[in-house]
Amino acid sequence: MKDQVQETLGLSGLKNGESAMVLRIGVEGRTKRRLVEMGLTPGTIITISKRAPLGDPIEISLRGYELTLREEDARQIQVVRSGKGAGRS
Repeated sequence: MKDQVQETLGLSGLKNGESAMVLRIGVEGRTKRRLVEMGLTPGTIITISKRAPLGDPIEISLRGYELTLREEDARQIQVVRSGKGAGRS
């Protein structure tokens, strides 16, 4: 049986209701430090809760709370889709 290769993408590439695991945070400086302090670390499972009408900002659920991110920052956070909620809007 073939191993399934999972695609990595920026967090902003997920749709509402999709879940993913954080692989890497490409944001630098104070913003990265704050995201890490709020629990957004590699290995964390996140779910896209909702987006503003024009797509910015994005609200995600992680570790039992909601966090709102700018689309620019979300694009730099590399994730891999999780089985939970994947493909559902």
